[in-house]
Amino acid sequence: MSKGPQDTRAEYIAGRNPVRELLEGDAGRIQKLNIQKSSGGSMGELHALARDAGIPVRFVPTAALEKMVPGVNHQGVVASVSPIRYLDADEMLSAIAPTRDEVRESKPIVLILDHIQDPHNLGAIVRSAVAAGVNGMIIPERGAAPVTAASVKTSAGTISHLPIARVGNVSQTIYRLKERGYWIAGADGAGELTPREMDWDRPIGLVIGSEESGMGRAVRDQCDHVVRIPMRGPAESLNASVAAGILLFEAVQCRM
Repeated sequence: MSKGPQDTRAEYIAGRNPVRELLEGDAGRIQKLNIQKSSGGSMGELHALARDAGIPVRFVPTAALEKMVPGVNHQGVVASVSPIRYLDADEMLSAIAPTRDEVRESKPIVLILDHIQDPHNLGAIVRSAVAAGVNGMIIPERGAAPVTAASVKTSAGTISHLPIARVGNVSQTIYRLKERGYWIAGADGAGELTPREMDWDRPIGLVIGSEESGMGRAVRDQCDHVVRIPMRGPAESLNASVAAGILLFEAVQCRM
């Protein structure tokens, strides 16, 4: 299985909640905390957390923050961070459950994103995945959104709680999941099952296709089940992040 790049080019995390999540959960990645000069005392909590973690803090003009994260609502704070480390898929899957017996007993959920393009969608999917207790996520090396400042902010910083593997071939990776005992469910408007007809109480690899074209043919052919979300209104499809959230929480409900 392809190991692919281990790091993303994203070097900043912006926004109060994402930065707080990182300070509380993965402070070792933060190289420096950049706070807007005009913020007054509103950044006292973040400043204190950084100080306690031994992280340098500097107060900079608004323009400096905007240069670090163009187009991102930084809310007056940007953390300079070391690149996120993507995992190798085998490494991640072995950490989740090393053997088929452990996979069968623990019933993990692994989220597989088949070429999601929008970093905001990626971040929103991550936020739902962390809330639903997803064990890991797989994204392609090429033709898909990597982790960026925008996706981190949309995830409200929760991305630091989700192991992410980057792979060269999604279809081949799905084959490896099936070898380990996972059932593969893909989301598609023409699926044969509704979410409530699907048996989620087993090891699941859930595939969410791209915003424009859905799952690729080779990926769809690997699915054991294809699930559709019933809709009564005139909309033809749902946003990828909305679909992911609906299916993940249906899986959670099924397991309760």
